[in-house]
Amino acid sequence: MLGSRATFDTKSDEVNGLAEQVEFLPASNQKKLEKDGPKRMLLIVGAVITVILLVVLIPVLVWHFHFRPDTRIQMLYSGSINITNRSFAEDLENPDSEEFIALEHIVQKMLQDIFLNMPNVGQFYVNCTVTAFSEGTPLYAYYWAEFKVPPEHRDALDIALSHKASLARRWKHLQKENVPQIVEFTAATADRRLVKPPRDHHCSFSLHAAPGKNGTFTSPGFPNSPYPPNSRCQWAIRADPDYILELTFITFNLENECSNDFVSVYDSLSPIKNREITELCGTYSPTTERRLISSRNVLLVILITDDEANFPGFKAEFRQIRPKKCGGVLEESGKFFSPYYPALYPARSDCTWTLKVPTSMRVKLEFKAFLLQDATKEGMCLDYVEVNGRRKCGEKRTFVELSNSKEMTVRFHSDDSDTDSGFEAEFTPYDAGNPCPDQFACTSGRCIDETLRCDGWNDCGDNFDEMHCKCKEDQFKCANGLCKSIFWQCDGMNDCEDNSDEKMCDCDADEMKCNNGRCYSKAMKCDGNDDCEDGTDEAECDEVLKVICTDYTYKCKNGKCISKKNPECDGEKDCADGSDEVNCDCGIRPFKHSRIVGGVDAQVGEWPWQVSLHIKQFGHVCGASVISNNWLVSAAHCFQDESKIKYSNPGIWKVFLGLHTQFKVGTMVKERKVKRIITHESYNQYTFNNDIALLELDSSVPFSSVIRPICLPDQTHRFPVGKATWVSGWGARAENDVASSVLQKAELRILNSTTCNRLLSSTVTSKMICAGYLSGGIDACQGDSGGPMSFVGSKGKVFLAGIVSWGDGCARRNKPGVYTRTTKFRKWIKDKSSV
Repeated sequence: MLGSRATFDTKSDEVNGLAEQVEFLPASNQKKLEKDGPKRMLLIVGAVITVILLVVLIPVLVWHFHFRPDTRIQMLYSGSINITNRSFAEDLENPDSEEFIALEHIVQKMLQDIFLNMPNVGQFYVNCTVTAFSEGTPLYAYYWAEFKVPPEHRDALDIALSHKASLARRWKHLQKENVPQIVEFTAATADRRLVKPPRDHHCSFSLHAAPGKNGTFTSPGFPNSPYPPNSRCQWAIRADPDYILELTFITFNLENECSNDFVSVYDSLSPIKNREITELCGTYSPTTERRLISSRNVLLVILITDDEANFPGFKAEFRQIRPKKCGGVLEESGKFFSPYYPALYPARSDCTWTLKVPTSMRVKLEFKAFLLQDATKEGMCLDYVEVNGRRKCGEKRTFVELSNSKEMTVRFHSDDSDTDSGFEAEFTPYDAGNPCPDQFACTSGRCIDETLRCDGWNDCGDNFDEMHCKCKEDQFKCANGLCKSIFWQCDGMNDCEDNSDEKMCDCDADEMKCNNGRCYSKAMKCDGNDDCEDGTDEAECDEVLKVICTDYTYKCKNGKCISKKNPECDGEKDCADGSDEVNCDCGIRPFKHSRIVGGVDAQVGEWPWQVSLHIKQFGHVCGASVISNNWLVSAAHCFQDESKIKYSNPGIWKVFLGLHTQFKVGTMVKERKVKRIITHESYNQYTFNNDIALLELDSSVPFSSVIRPICLPDQTHRFPVGKATWVSGWGARAENDVASSVLQKAELRILNSTTCNRLLSSTVTSKMICAGYLSGGIDACQGDSGGPMSFVGSKGKVFLAGIVSWGDGCARRNKPGVYTRTTKFRKWIKDKSSV
């Protein structure tokens, strides 16, 4: 009704004390609130914590997956696999051919399956690329594979991939029907600079040897321009099946430092480290043969250059040859060699020779030359010659092996990489009862003259001829029982081989020892006076103190002196004004000089300052050294007049620079005339004191790879006793012998002046320096006069330590050679020539 009002019954159906009709949002009752309150608070706190964690963790996760530096190391491995049930086809030489691409996919899948299923390997695998195929048994496939590995797992990856057998077994376990079968699997770490995708044709060349013909290739730009910087070039060379390859570098001129520019040659079509035959850098003389042989019908040559100091490069020649058989039975006597000697022998060579002599005789085997790969740090020979059950490797001088019967077995083995020149050997029969008729028999197999027994010299090579000897009056008995010349005591050299000849030579506690063996008071050290008379006490003084200028301290151009020993041209600026490193474009040998297989012939360009002085009607007479474009230094005694020849007349002389072989004048050799000769005004023709002369050329000579100046040492420069030095020339090889046609060299030792003076009856002055071997056999001789005694410094610079002057005969025992000490004449040279 219009006037009526709605009423609510407050008694009806109350819930929580409120009429049900007005309870729009039901709430928990108080007991329920009390019960659920803590849960609700926990939910709120949990939600807040979750939000906070998300706020913190999300940036961390984003950084971890998107911005965190990847500490994994990228590792590349290069290798090969030998597949048995696939044959090689000519189309597989071309990486763009359908056949290559089809087989490439199959091999990639094989490699992927192997790597992914290997422990310590699969989790790091990224991808692999097949780079080439070649004939095998019947097919080789070459590849490189990429891995990303945490540093702590790097060694485990290396170990896993180094096990060839486990790699092959892994594939055997995985392989299925109708897929290639692997019988050989190799993998080795690879330099990223060396790997190249198969279809990257930039500076990549494929060459195939033609039957009966020589092929050639050169570095980019050769010979008209230097090779380009930051380059990676490769030449994949193949021969026909059943042939191998011979590769010869005709010209080779790269940067000296192999870490910058280098050429690597592989016995493979992939840059597998343990298939590397050799790595080359620097510049090689034309007389240095760089010839190598492959073990199969493929070779890979890679050139790597950096961004600085690019050089002319190289020219190489290749041809295919039939493999030679090595080993066999040899009878009576004869010579035999390592395969292809003196070229670098092939990898994986195995040769066995059986040497036979008559029944009543024994075998004497002498190795004339021996150059094999060095032993490992653990002393293991990887390439070796095995004789009498003993393996030998490395570089050795001539040595002898003897048999206990009429036969001897010699075995030669080379591993997969790092080959060398090999060996030359000769065998002869000998009578075991009388191995050296009328001579002394060494246990080493050598035969020496009976007069050499107990003479103080190790003629046998193992001191057998010096054992159980009674020392003579003029000999000193070493602690090991050997007898040595009394002159050798306290001379600074270990002649006894147990250093007993240098004991009891020490100075008192308040004294120090000079290089010449004398003792001086410690109070005299660095006092500005040469108390030792050899400058020892004034050397290496405290740089903080003011250095007093003496005849034994190096004087800088600014007038200040430094005490550093031999500071000039050592690559370090020791003078404040840098004057110690001025005019140092000298003493440089452009060619890299490899080991010589026997003989003492110098290589072309090995001593580029060596000069041959000719007299028109006599040919070579004396030597000299280049010190500038216009000046030479020689010995004064070469220019002393005789009744028939006026040697002081410049007009009779011809000068040949860059000469290697007499009367063989090539385009590199320069001929000049002499404008004037300046001999030292105080030269004494009886004592040879002041034996020095300067020659001015009639015209300037350009420097080249075979003509360079030698460094003139400062007057303070010291050449230590016992150190090696070299003498060179075309002189006679022995006393009263004829002159040599090829430039000769000999390594000598600088000898103590006091000892030398005793041996030569006090005829050696302070302006002379002695060098040689007291045992004799090596020395300068007639025709070497005026030539250089070259000392190679610690930084490779070569200094003119002496000038060949005089001696008592040639290479006689206890008669060392005497040389003009050039340090005594540095000022004289500068005053006369301005050099």
